[in-house]
Amino acid sequence: MRSLTGYAGIVVAVVAIAMSVYHVYARLTTHAPDQYALLFITLGFSLVLAFLLWPGRKGTTPDRIPWLDLGLTVLSLACIGYMFVKYDYVVNRFPTAHPLTVLDMTVGIVGILLVLEGTRRTIGAALPVVAIVFLAYGLLGQWLGGFLHHRGLTSEITIDQSWFTTEGVFGVPLSVAGTYVILFIIFGAFLERSGAGTFFMNFANAIAGGARGGPGKVAVVSSSLFGTISGSAVANVMTTGWLTIPLMKKTGFKPEAAAAIEAVASTGGPIMPPIMGAAAFVMAEFLGASYTEVMIAAAIPAFLYYGALFAAIHFNAARGGLRGLAREELPILRHIMVAQAHLFLPVIVLLVLLFMGFTPTYGAIIATGGLIAISWLRPATGLRPKACLEALRDGAIHTVPVAMACACAGIVIGIVLQTGLALRFTGFLVSFTEGSLVLALMITMMASIILGMGMPTTPAYIMQAALLVPAIVKLGVEPMAAHMFAFYFSCLSAVTPPVALAVYAAVTISGGSLWMAGLHAVKFAAAGFVVPYFFVFNPSLLFFGSWDEILRAAVTGSVGVIALAASLEGYFLRRATWYERLLLFAGALMLIDPNVLTDAVGAAVLAAALLSQKLRAVRQPRPAE
Repeated sequence: MRSLTGYAGIVVAVVAIAMSVYHVYARLTTHAPDQYALLFITLGFSLVLAFLLWPGRKGTTPDRIPWLDLGLTVLSLACIGYMFVKYDYVVNRFPTAHPLTVLDMTVGIVGILLVLEGTRRTIGAALPVVAIVFLAYGLLGQWLGGFLHHRGLTSEITIDQSWFTTEGVFGVPLSVAGTYVILFIIFGAFLERSGAGTFFMNFANAIAGGARGGPGKVAVVSSSLFGTISGSAVANVMTTGWLTIPLMKKTGFKPEAAAAIEAVASTGGPIMPPIMGAAAFVMAEFLGASYTEVMIAAAIPAFLYYGALFAAIHFNAARGGLRGLAREELPILRHIMVAQAHLFLPVIVLLVLLFMGFTPTYGAIIATGGLIAISWLRPATGLRPKACLEALRDGAIHTVPVAMACACAGIVIGIVLQTGLALRFTGFLVSFTEGSLVLALMITMMASIILGMGMPTTPAYIMQAALLVPAIVKLGVEPMAAHMFAFYFSCLSAVTPPVALAVYAAVTISGGSLWMAGLHAVKFAAAGFVVPYFFVFNPSLLFFGSWDEILRAAVTGSVGVIALAASLEGYFLRRATWYERLLLFAGALMLIDPNVLTDAVGAAVLAAALLSQKLRAVRQPRPAE
């Protein structure tokens, strides 16, 4: 991204601030333009900032805007301006029934190309390439065979569907970005400017830094809290990793293990309530549910994910004889809480508002306003006007990649809907798997991970929601569980080799082997790969069912993920033998499955593993560590 100064920097800052202010204003007033106008304005701002801030090639003109990009900016304004000039025509016409004029076709083609280029610049080429493939599929479907065959779309219908309807670029994904996501990103930007990131890090150090493997546990606490600010695995790594990874290496963790721990901890940010990644808001729209319902459903799996990672770090450190940080290196919790505990209040306010039934948009705005007021409880850290303007600027800029990804994903959704591919693909998948839910889940898992290797979580999840999730639902899975399954594995692609973007980011800090760090990351994230299968088969892990079922699922699941971590690390009360690791692994899987019979058997198996460790301890006293 370009680092602009002078007049160019001022202009970009003004545009970004205007984008944030408009979206806040649009949610607070009844006089704002309707949803169509909001979508046009969201895309207009996003395209302008994409071409002003992101160069066409990496390493080119980092401190100035070339004429080509200025031209693309003007072209973007022209395309969006056309939508307003012909506003009544665009909004009230019947798609495909009223033919497009030559000028309509020209604007549509240029607009689609601008979206593809803006997306390529901000998040990479993978998603635009996928969109181009789907556009080609729409045009060439009559020459394809099998379930891919369709009668073929004309160029006019393709452009109409992709640009002039609310089932293409201006579809549900972009609507979510312009309605919900930007407000939460703005809230995160204000949190960051208030010093919350530093507070979260100090808080984590104070409560966990001195424990066995303390810096690794600090990474878990700080990254889960920092996920509230960023919602991005790579952003989490590059923010918290510069402190946690060197500390982990200092206390004895291998470089690959340190990188893996930070990457896995940061990857949990988008699945961690109360503020999850943008895909969670898209999920709520697809399900026709409130964001609060999605947030509640995600709570137990997120707790199990981080609980398993915390346990794995502890067992890894115990096996290696590692210690925590010295007391004199740790901040004092009482001092931190006195100075900055007020920064927890905005997040608490947001949670309370969501549970009271406020919409996420109002919740985010009120929490942001509350944060500004609360920050003045400590005048030294109060959000002054300059800091507020910088937060508004940063919020808009951080929204641009999300908005561009959503707009580009909308092209794919439009083609899928127009060609009927989703229904045919669902039928094909059900037939191919012969009704086997496990096989369908495995295919969805692999597709989620593969798509997530080349694109952010949100568009990767959207692809799954359009093509694979309907098949899982047809096989009898609760819709929330089906969508959450795809969402989880889209997130976990960040730590799954061979790409593993979060691991790659962490290795740049820690050094060491990228491949070995990736293998460590898969081990540390094991619960994330296992738990989704269990909440598909028994949704009590997603708060479906009676309270006693939910409580039992949470308790036995917690014990299960601890046993899973012990099995993979080869340590529980002491170093585990191969058969104790097998017992721990089998017991873990049965305990994670929220079923009375499997829980009872799992508890017995786990008890056998513990008894074996105790008996060995009696026969051979445990050496001092």
